[in-house]
Amino acid sequence: MKFTANQIAEMLNGVVEGDPTITLNQLTKIEEGCTHSLSFLSNPKYNEYLYETKSSAVIVNNSFVPEKKVDATLIKVEDAYASFAQLLRIMEDLQKKKTGIEKLSFIHETAEVGEGAYIGAFAYIGENVKIGRNVKIYPHCYIGDNVRIDDNCSLFSGVKIYHNCEVEQNTSIHAGAVIGGDGFGFAPNTGNTYDKIPQIGNVIIKEGVEIGANTCIDRATMGSTIIHKGVKLDNMIQVAHNVEIGEHTVIASHTAIAGSSKVGENCMIGGQVAIAGHLTVANNVKVAGKTGIAKDIKEDGKVLQGPLAFDLKDFQRSYIYFRQLPQWAKRIDELEKKMTV
Repeated sequence: MKFTANQIAEMLNGVVEGDPTITLNQLTKIEEGCTHSLSFLSNPKYNEYLYETKSSAVIVNNSFVPEKKVDATLIKVEDAYASFAQLLRIMEDLQKKKTGIEKLSFIHETAEVGEGAYIGAFAYIGENVKIGRNVKIYPHCYIGDNVRIDDNCSLFSGVKIYHNCEVEQNTSIHAGAVIGGDGFGFAPNTGNTYDKIPQIGNVIIKEGVEIGANTCIDRATMGSTIIHKGVKLDNMIQVAHNVEIGEHTVIASHTAIAGSSKVGENCMIGGQVAIAGHLTVANNVKVAGKTGIAKDIKEDGKVLQGPLAFDLKDFQRSYIYFRQLPQWAKRIDELEKKMTV
């Protein structure tokens, strides 16, 4: 990154107050600023840092009026937070400009690689794979036979995509994620052992999905495990076979969804949530961290919390009593003693 304050302002439809020619070569927090760095200020809680920051320029809201002298150049925009996020996306895109096929990668002769793609060293591309335009496949990725990866996808180092899976455009899959591993399918037999049930389905990841590092999405026993458009999955999530996650649902780390459950659209699911198998979760449901869901959630917009989930307000009222149980137990013991005297 190397831009002037004026160039940054043009990108963000902003106005410069100060030196428009100052050169900026990195992005920093306002409290950690240094010469030639660019920061932003949107939360009034951090206003005090503006007057002492070492950043050369700071993005602020149009409505912001300094209370003291400011040494940094100001770039005034409609929404400082949104503009800084936009700038981060621009910087990320610049870092992803790699193209070409590096030595030591393997691409099967039947595979198709689109224009502008990047294939890193030690990546493996199997038979009949179809890779779209501007796809980035970083080193040590494995792409199994008959996989389809559409335009503008990014697969970071160590991603594994098993055979027959499909990834639609503008999807990012972070390091170590496994797409299409076998679902957990075993049938007990009379010998107190288990017979493996073949998992012959696949995984379909729709447009604009983001999948965090070391997350695993299992292939279906038959049919497809489906992650719908715009879903955002955090690191280290387990999605079992034949699960379906609705559009624009977001799920935090360490959540596990058991086989054949259906999660609705626009849900927000916290960390370490457990969802049992063959359940349905309605749309717009919010689930607090460490909640267990053991039955269907049929009501849209429900807010849930608790080891075995129930209504958030009921849980919070109950929790007051949970905390008082030791005192109540002591009082009951004292009353019993008095009654026996």
